[in-house]
Amino acid sequence: MATIREINEFGKRVVISGIGLVTPVGIGIGEFWKNIVAGKSGISVVSSFDATNYPCRVAGEIKDFDASDFVDAKTIKRNDYYAIYAMAAAKLSVSDSEIDLAATNRSRIGAIIGSGIGGMETIADQSRTFFTKGNRCVSPFMIPALIANIASGMVAIELGIKGPSFGVSSACATGTHAIGEAFNLLKLGKADAVFAGGSEAAVTPLSFAGFCSMRAMSTTHNDVPETASRPFDATRDGFVMGDGAGVLLLETLEHARARGARIYCEIIGYSATCDAYHVTAPEPSGDGLVCCYGELFAETGAAISDIQYINAHGTSTPYNDKCETAAIKNFFGEHSKKLLISSIKGATGHLLGATGAVEAAVCAKTIETGVVAPTINYATPDPECDLNYVPNKSVTASVRYAISENMGFGGQNAALMFKKFHD
Repeated sequence: MATIREINEFGKRVVISGIGLVTPVGIGIGEFWKNIVAGKSGISVVSSFDATNYPCRVAGEIKDFDASDFVDAKTIKRNDYYAIYAMAAAKLSVSDSEIDLAATNRSRIGAIIGSGIGGMETIADQSRTFFTKGNRCVSPFMIPALIANIASGMVAIELGIKGPSFGVSSACATGTHAIGEAFNLLKLGKADAVFAGGSEAAVTPLSFAGFCSMRAMSTTHNDVPETASRPFDATRDGFVMGDGAGVLLLETLEHARARGARIYCEIIGYSATCDAYHVTAPEPSGDGLVCCYGELFAETGAAISDIQYINAHGTSTPYNDKCETAAIKNFFGEHSKKLLISSIKGATGHLLGATGAVEAAVCAKTIETGVVAPTINYATPDPECDLNYVPNKSVTASVRYAISENMGFGGQNAALMFKKFHD
C-alpha cells in the first residue's frame, strides 16, 4: 500500500484557480483583499436584531448583500441564509476563475461545502412557529433549510455539477476540513475540480444567547465595536461572531492547464487531528495542533525553515490565542521567531464554519501578491503571545510556503499547506 508521501508525490497536483467570498469586510475577492490589507474592520453594533440586553452587542455582519443578485426569489424563500451565502460565494468563485461550466464535464466537478452550525435562523423561526401556531404550520422546507450539508447540495443544483458532493461540519475547523477533503479527492483523481469551503449565518438572537452564556464573546468593547476583536493582544476578552462564506475552486493541475486557468497557488498538504481533551477548550500545551503540524510536514516533506507565513486561528479569546502560540513555538522552535503570523479575525470577526475557507483564500492571495495582511487591534503585548503577529499594518514579503490552520469545538484541528506555483 502506498504511503501518504508516495501518494502526494505520484498523485495529481492540486491548485487554487478561483476564490469567492462573502464577508463583513467585502463581497468578492477584490473588495475583500483591498480592505483586509488596509486593516479595515467589518465589525459594528448588531443591526439585524435588538442586542441591547446581551452582554455582547457587536458582530461582523454582511453589509450591502442582495441575495437576488445571485439566486431567484423561490430559492431565497426556501433556504437559510447560510446556504444563500454559500451559493453566492460559489458563483463568485466561478466568475473569478472564468471556468466555463457548460464546456466542462460536470460529472467530474464536485462541491464540498460545510457549516459549523447550519440553518440557525431557520431553527429559531420554525420553533417560534411551532410553539405559537402548532405543528401544521411548520414549513415543509424547514428540514432541508437547516441541515448542514444543504449548502453543498444547493451549490451543486445551482451550478449543475454532478461530482462528489457532501457537507463537512467540524465547528470552526469546517472550512479547512472541506478544502482538505476536496484536495484529497483531486489528488487521487476522483474529480477534476471541486468547489470547496464553508458558510455561516449564525448572527442570530439564539446563537448570541448561547455563546454569551458560555462567556466566550467579547463584552468590553460594545461602544467601540471595531476594536472588539483583538487577536493575541493582552486585553483580548473573547471572540466576535461574524457571518460569511468562502468557496474556493480547486482543480487538478492538468485540468487547470487544459483550460488556461490563472493559478493563485498550489495546495501541497492537509492534515487533521483531535485533541481528545475537552468539548470547547484546546489542550493547554497545544499538543493537538502540534500533532496536526507534524502530520502536515510528514505528508509534504517540507522543512520547517521553508515556511514564511501562518494564517493563525487567532480567535481573540484568552485561552485559544495562548494555546495556539504555545503550539507554534513548540513545533517550530527557534524558527517561530522568524515566522510572519496574522489573524484576520480582528477585521472579520470569527466566521465559525466559514473561517477556514476565508483564511485559506488569504494564504492564496498572500502568496500571489507578496503582501501579508495585518492582525489589527494589537496594542498591548502579551508575554504569553510573543511572536510576530504582523501588528496593525500589512507588510510586504516574498512568501513561497504558507500554512492556514483552525481549531474547533470538540478538539478538532485542521491545517493546509500552500506553495507558490511553479511548473
